[in-house]
Amino acid sequence: MRILFLADNFPPERNAQASRVYERACYWVRWGHEVTVVTCAPNFPEGKLFAGYENKWWATEEMNGIRVVRVKTFIAANAGALYRTVDFLSYMVTGFWAGWREAKPDLVVATSPQFFAAVAGWGLGKVRGVPFVMELSDLWPDSIVAVGAMKKNFALEGLERLELFLYRKAARVVALTGAFKENLVRRGIEGGKIDVVINGVDLERYAPQVRNHKVGREWGIEPSDFVVGYIGTHGMAHALENVLRAAEQMRLRPVKFLFVGAGAERARLVALRDELRLENVVFVPAQGKDRIQDYWSLCDVALVHLKNTPTFETVIPSKIFEAMAMRLPILLASPRGEASRIVERERIGFWVPPEDAGALAEAVERMLADREETALFAETALRAAPRYSREKQARDMAASLELAVGSR
Repeated sequence: MRILFLADNFPPERNAQASRVYERACYWVRWGHEVTVVTCAPNFPEGKLFAGYENKWWATEEMNGIRVVRVKTFIAANAGALYRTVDFLSYMVTGFWAGWREAKPDLVVATSPQFFAAVAGWGLGKVRGVPFVMELSDLWPDSIVAVGAMKKNFALEGLERLELFLYRKAARVVALTGAFKENLVRRGIEGGKIDVVINGVDLERYAPQVRNHKVGREWGIEPSDFVVGYIGTHGMAHALENVLRAAEQMRLRPVKFLFVGAGAERARLVALRDELRLENVVFVPAQGKDRIQDYWSLCDVALVHLKNTPTFETVIPSKIFEAMAMRLPILLASPRGEASRIVERERIGFWVPPEDAGALAEAVERMLADREETALFAETALRAAPRYSREKQARDMAASLELAVGSR
């Protein structure tokens, strides 16, 4: 297949979308497909261009056989609705233009969470006369309301109508969780064209490592410290202040809370850490994928943390699968739902209620005290990881794309 893929985040950006799109495409190229990704100059989440890149109207490069086309956009940090909306709209326009310039593909794929990319994908499919496939990684715009970025209003109602329009027009919809599919079916979308392809981890990249004491020493982490690690975006969706409150309760215990990443909330969290004088909390800037395993290696427990809102019952954070492949037990603080079912079904750690600092501290204390149980969770996680491999996800999604091409 000749696949034209629209994704506004792509490596060297480090968020879940960038990793997912890139790692699957590497497999597709290996299997003989031609993949072109139309994306932006890398700047997420801080709204600052990565070193070596310019915000040009048109630039191309190749990554592991993937043709990457980068287009000019209005660059904004991942904070605030107005500027981010302008950012999204600019990508919709320039992404459509770039896709129009490319050789005719067999199909066009666009990924959420922001649906303006999908509008460009649908438009390209229409004018090029090829199927359009929509990947659903988040129930956007519901998630905007969930994190408190916007309140329900006329504009959001319009976005919801646009959302349903795109689902209806797509030849197929690829949903990252079963709950997403259930949501769409309840809202009148034909279930037969929705494929559930659960997220995964690239087992060629993520694997158990011995603790990197050199990196640990750089950040004041001692070999004897029990490290609870949060690695990922520090955003409004994650309610990470709750983790600092739990750390405050555990300031006298041999536990370090390690945060690695960037995001709209990071500066506020660092200021709160300093205000509370939490010497057991370490903040590390975002790291490239070639170094992130060194920071996973410092962790005794992988923390996955989400805000207390019903929308997040439907999501499965990709860091769960990365941690599993690194042989780490999971401590999940989230609404009960898709993610908690995986953690409990696979017996790879504990679930605690979201935004409950006391419950979080108690769970960390239990994992600290019972190292044998914690080690058992880690081994179980490693054994379960192949069931959630990126290769399997790539193969399942390729099958969905082939169905879309066949439907033409």
